Amino acid sequence: MKNLVFLLLLFITTPISHAETTEKADGRRVIQLREGPEHMIWAVQLSDLHFSVHHPDRASDFKRIVGPSLSMISPSLVLITGDLTDGKSKDLLTMKQNEVEWMEYQNVMQDVIKRSGLDKSIFYDIRGNHDNFGVPIVGGSFDFFSKHSINGQLGRKQNVNSVTVQIGDEKHLFVGFDSTMSVGLRGPTNLFGHPTDQLLTEIDSELSQWNSQSTKPVTKITFGHFPVSFSASSHSGRSLQDIFLKHSLSAYLCGHLHTRFGKNLKRHHHMDHNFLSQKFFQSNMHQIPLGSAKNCSSGAPSIGEFWEWEMGDWRKSRAMRIFAIDRGHVSYVDIDFKSGFRKTIVVPTFPLDSRFMSRSSSQKYECEHMVAQSYATIRALVFSVSPILSVVAKVYDSRSGKHDLVMEELMRKHTDNSSRGDLYAAPWNHRAFEDSSPQRFWLEIEVTDIMGRLSSSELRPFSINGLSAKISWTWKEFFVMGCQWDTLYYPLLWFAMYFLFSILIVPKALLILSKKRYTYKNFAANRGFINCIAWVLQELCKMHVVWYGILGYLFYLVLFPWFVGQVFTDGESWGYMTYMGWVVRALDNQESHKYIGSPDVMVIVLPHIVFVVLPAILVSAALAAEKELYRVSLSGKKEDDHEQENGRPLVYDYQGSRRSKFRFGARWIRKIVLVVCLAVIWKHLMNCRALIKAYEMNPLIQFPAYSFSIPLMLVYAMYKTGRV
Repeated sequence: MKNLVFLLLLFITTPISHAETTEKADGRRVIQLREGPEHMIWAVQLSDLHFSVHHPDRASDFKRIVGPSLSMISPSLVLITGDLTDGKSKDLLTMKQNEVEWMEYQNVMQDVIKRSGLDKSIFYDIRGNHDNFGVPIVGGSFDFFSKHSINGQLGRKQNVNSVTVQIGDEKHLFVGFDSTMSVGLRGPTNLFGHPTDQLLTEIDSELSQWNSQSTKPVTKITFGHFPVSFSASSHSGRSLQDIFLKHSLSAYLCGHLHTRFGKNLKRHHHMDHNFLSQKFFQSNMHQIPLGSAKNCSSGAPSIGEFWEWEMGDWRKSRAMRIFAIDRGHVSYVDIDFKSGFRKTIVVPTFPLDSRFMSRSSSQKYECEHMVAQSYATIRALVFSVSPILSVVAKVYDSRSGKHDLVMEELMRKHTDNSSRGDLYAAPWNHRAFEDSSPQRFWLEIEVTDIMGRLSSSELRPFSINGLSAKISWTWKEFFVMGCQWDTLYYPLLWFAMYFLFSILIVPKALLILSKKRYTYKNFAANRGFINCIAWVLQELCKMHVVWYGILGYLFYLVLFPWFVGQVFTDGESWGYMTYMGWVVRALDNQESHKYIGSPDVMVIVLPHIVFVVLPAILVSAALAAEKELYRVSLSGKKEDDHEQENGRPLVYDYQGSRRSKFRFGARWIRKIVLVVCLAVIWKHLMNCRALIKAYEMNPLIQFPAYSFSIPLMLVYAMYKTGRV
């Protein structure tokens, strides 16, 4: 009897498997799905969990919502793309590892896996930059990821892990990789992914594993933490983009940016010979594809392209992504759990959303005979805790300017004995919806469960002609997704530095070498923007202490370390930072790591130059110009008083009246400039406070020149210009 009870309990607590996992001779894993809809797999992505000792609700909500959701969805894979823990102090300024957060992550994931009924081996979690704050060496005492993560517990020690999900003879390859710094600095200078040449070679190798063994096309998807825009190039100049374009991925799934920058953090990449768009920035979500002839042969070369889909975050948005592969077509739905658990989730899989359709999908549309079965039905996956009463596909026509219902069709459930998911399909005449506009027709799937609850998918445009609908980024979305910051850093830095040197040296050279002087009187007689700027900057040149001080400070920023700080979690390892990166000493040997954390240091370097140094120069010049303006006004007053004493009538010309207005203003211009000056000092001191907390520094010892030069020069300029 006891044995019977034990077996019954074992059956209840053991995950029900609908797949068979095998491991090839080279260690690569293959998951063979035994049940479920044909030609269809789906998986789940989660990202940026940021479990924190200061925000316990993140972990508690994850435990409460994600486990039951995964049980309902029953995905083939669960991908967690980085920033598993937060690693930040309560004031968000100190960034290093906290093992308490990692223990919480491990416990929560164990509970989620148990409640989901899924096999632990289908979970893949990877490192994000927060998981790497202050980790000097992988495998060391502060590398809590290797100890508490799922990948670490399952022995996945390598930086690249791949798994193939196979259903019938269709293969879907997933390749995940860790591109965090090999030597993990503390934040904020740990912001970028740093793929090495070795890592790129390994990713290339994993993506090529089926090239010579499969006669059918293999769907390839990669997942990592950092978007391409926040991934540096390797030492040889190669990038993730180069590898992904070579293999024509269906999608690259990532995180890192969160939803605070926008909801359209997607980017379409394709093989482009335009230097600017390939290396520096892409102005729109969609790149204009190069014209190519339609090639419908089975051995046709793949199109060099891929979609990059940043998914948002669990931290604040409580987001989860479900993505499906239907006969090679990849689609996804992002679910918002801020309002709690969803009892029904709908994922339309065909037709594809025309906003996120790849050119390879477009070619399949054009070559209709290759995928004739794809066109025959509208399809959607439905996940629900309650039995489904009805599923209806609705198609709307937007040609009139509003959505007019033109088709309403009852969808039927795909019948099999599987509990791996419910696929619903509805036959339709797809040729009736051919149109030259990719946004004319819109699809909605409406689901009613047995409790009478109504759920609907988001309206999405589709194009039977295989045309892509265009979406424009907001300026914030362009800033984080469209700009390739790795290649932009040094051009922006040196442009700013040359500009600062020029506004100091050129006016000084004209003052010394040229007979022409730019004074207020000349500006008043011949007004113009250039004359005004030249006069103001030449007044700065006459304040010798400030001018030479700022010039020396610029040379200091270029030639010397900015500050010295603690860069690792242990609090004992020191390094110094320059505009080129950090120089630190490794813990395992006496060798120094030179200039790591580039371009990550740009988050300190560029804001300091643009929002502190440049304003300091301008307000100093404004103070000097205001002093000269006031002096001219006083000299005009003396002339007026002298004429009045001699009994001569006062005649105010245009300039004289202006002097009077200025005189009565009691130096109001100076008061405005002083407020700006104090704001610059406050901004700089707040930045210094953040650095003190981040790297545990003493400003008097570790970075006196950086801390005090700007405030002292501005205070001296205020004092010097106060008297006439």
